[in-house]
Amino acid sequence: MHITRLPALRDNYIFVLWDEPGGQAAVVDPAEPAPVLDFLRANRLELTAIFNTHHHGDHVGGNPDLLAHFPKAVVYGGANDRGRIPGQTVFLSAGDDVPFAGRRAEILFVPGHTKAHIAYYFLPTADQPGDLFIGDTLFSGGCGRLFEGTPAQMLHSLQQLRQLPNDTRVWCAHEYTQNNVRFALTVEPDNAALQHYAQQVQALRQQGEATIPSTLGLEKQINPFLRWDEPAIQRAMGSNDPVTVFARLRARKDHF
Repeated sequence: MHITRLPALRDNYIFVLWDEPGGQAAVVDPAEPAPVLDFLRANRLELTAIFNTHHHGDHVGGNPDLLAHFPKAVVYGGANDRGRIPGQTVFLSAGDDVPFAGRRAEILFVPGHTKAHIAYYFLPTADQPGDLFIGDTLFSGGCGRLFEGTPAQMLHSLQQLRQLPNDTRVWCAHEYTQNNVRFALTVEPDNAALQHYAQQVQALRQQGEATIPSTLGLEKQINPFLRWDEPAIQRAMGSNDPVTVFARLRARKDHF
């Protein structure tokens, strides 16, 4: 399974999954249709599936036009997003499986950013690590705002992600890394891995390069929202209660 990252809107990423030129394709969170249609035409691909992580317009905005061009494409989304994702025909819950291009995705229920948010975790194979399409739950160096969920829900969602293998590739849906890392350094300024990553991110962005995908192993080292049990972060947040630490981190980031 090949994965192609397409920039969209101001800072979104759309991901096209495909097997071979002239074959089948799926798209994850199509913010807008044009980049997807251009890529499909250039590679003679037939769109057979749309994988949505949640209902926000910058993740489902391309659904109607894509379905107009590929009316047989199946639209996947969370069971609790019923009526909020254009064209949705498959309603997924935690533990469901979705096959594509010889890979199998396990569905994770990860509410917090929205109440119905799901993630697609394509399981590792003998020659490929796992691939996590996480929407707006986790970003490199950060996490999504809590629009519909609670700190406890988001913490539980992030705990699930933290259990996945370190080499899992994390395909975040936005290029927020540079700002996230700046915030992370205010929380954990003595984190050597974070300092090094900040330099890498700055160099990539100066060259116009993407910082996505990340890996889960890296995020565990540098992302404060996966490090709520680190003593330095607990001291900075004035608590060792995981939900309180997370809630205070998220509130501070909201005003950063």
